Amino acid sequence: MTAMRIKHTIRLPPDLSAKLADYAARKKVPQALIVETALASFLSPDGPERLEAALARRLDRMTRQLERMERRVTISNESLAVFVRFWLTSTPPLPDAALAAAQSKGRERYDGFIEAVGRRLARGKTLDDEVRADLES
Repeated sequence: MTAMRIKHTIRLPPDLSAKLADYAARKKVPQALIVETALASFLSPDGPERLEAALARRLDRMTRQLERMERRVTISNESLAVFVRFWLTSTPPLPDAALAAAQSKGRERYDGFIEAVGRRLARGKTLDDEVRADLES
């Protein structure tokens, strides 16, 4: 036995009407069912609480992702800082006669380094991925 239904006539803006028709066609359900479901959800007393809970879950997930990213960036920065400090303390200064040649070679090596990093990033492969693969094998 179906519940009695009361007919209502509503007017929608053309763009909203087109969206409703498109959605109903894609889902293969009557437009009236979509309007009924949307209205029931809108008027539901726990609707705002459900929306807030869903939003809170999404924000919590995003917060955890950002915290992991922040941790990785901090580790990367600290690793680079330790390497630079080690390199600076273990590399003797060059004599003035060799400085120009060393700077030229340094620029050449730096350009090669930047190209290599660009190629690795273009392939989508990172050192972190390689280290994980090595650890898993």
